[in-house]
Amino acid sequence: MRVLMFGWEFPPHISGGLGTACYGIVKGLTHNGVETLFVMPSASGNEDGSVAKIINASDVPVENITQSVDEFLDKVRFMKVGSNMVPYVDPEEFKKIVEEDKLIPRESSQIHIGEKFKFSGKYGSNLMEEVARYAMVGGTIAMEHNDEFDVIHAHDWLTYLAGIASKELTGKPLVVHVHATSFDRGTAEQVDGRVYNIEKRGMEEADKVIAVSDFTRNIVINKYGISPDKVVTVHNAVDFSGRKDMQVERGVNDKVVTFLGRITFQKGPEYFIEAAAKVLKRTKNVRFVMAGSGDMMNRCIRHVAKLGIADRFHFTGFLRGAEVQKMFALSDVYVMPSVSEPFGISPLEAMRSNVPTIISYQSGAAEVLKYAFKVDFWDVDALADDIYALLNYPALAKYATQHGYEEVNLLKWNNSAEQIKKVYESVVNKK
Repeated sequence: MRVLMFGWEFPPHISGGLGTACYGIVKGLTHNGVETLFVMPSASGNEDGSVAKIINASDVPVENITQSVDEFLDKVRFMKVGSNMVPYVDPEEFKKIVEEDKLIPRESSQIHIGEKFKFSGKYGSNLMEEVARYAMVGGTIAMEHNDEFDVIHAHDWLTYLAGIASKELTGKPLVVHVHATSFDRGTAEQVDGRVYNIEKRGMEEADKVIAVSDFTRNIVINKYGISPDKVVTVHNAVDFSGRKDMQVERGVNDKVVTFLGRITFQKGPEYFIEAAAKVLKRTKNVRFVMAGSGDMMNRCIRHVAKLGIADRFHFTGFLRGAEVQKMFALSDVYVMPSVSEPFGISPLEAMRSNVPTIISYQSGAAEVLKYAFKVDFWDVDALADDIYALLNYPALAKYATQHGYEEVNLLKWNNSAEQIKKVYESVVNKK
């Protein structure tokens, strides 16, 4: 089995969970005997070529594009994108990208046959333009490599147009992978119609839709009108390869409770703060850490000050790579109180790091984690009780740590990839 896969980022250059998931899936597919041509907008040359053949879209001149695809792309070309549409990069980085983007001269808003387009591969202010151009280049790549793949796989709305173009040009079956939807990036009133339309069109054109959880599958069915028979759930996993226990020295003797993620409404940061205040009324030997950044950062800082817990509450800003692992190593409890979470790989990473974990029922991870404590995101009393219990009853924390580690050790990308391979086989055989 051979797959042409469209992604937006690939290690070591990743901005969030999408790149991490793509890498885990590709590694798992290799283990299951699937060869992958992985296309990305801008490759640096140091990507892991041992698990996939990396194709840099910036090196490919546009040669072939059908009229039907071209007409469709005309409807979505060259529109600016707002930061509320970007779930893959922190706001500070987005602001930096936008400022840098303003300095880049733009010679033309058109791309001609035989020309290359230099993609940034980031999430800047011209993201929608890059998404449309990526579809045109993607179609060319599909035609050039038509004999090298059996199925097309497109990850999230950024690559759906490339997947559609490739399907129309080659006739090969298309699988789209839903890692997040517009409804996970904001309230129903904040949904951007342009992104929603691309998502919906991608799901409609696909032969199969893979959702990262039943939670997301229900959104795909109910919010996008996709037939339940067409939507398959394949849960995410966690990568244990290369994992090393990190030893860190603490500057304080207090216990540490950590929130790590984007500080936005969907992640539930204010529920974490409310629970922290309740715990601190019962015990003082604990500190709370909010690691991340987002549009609610200043609001959360004011909330902490208003509750009078600023001396016990710390904001680290955005963390990445080894900084994330160090934060887990410093933590006694990890909390993910998300209002809406398609899956959530970070609890798996916390449990892999031997940190007892509390998550909301409103997350995809809750479907596969038996030994994570679970609460409704809005129930701050239950959240505070669970935090207090894990901090003050060592036997309970040890039980959650030991069984949690064993549990996530079974959630391997190889197993998820095996399910994805079966999805490929179903659409190829149907064709």
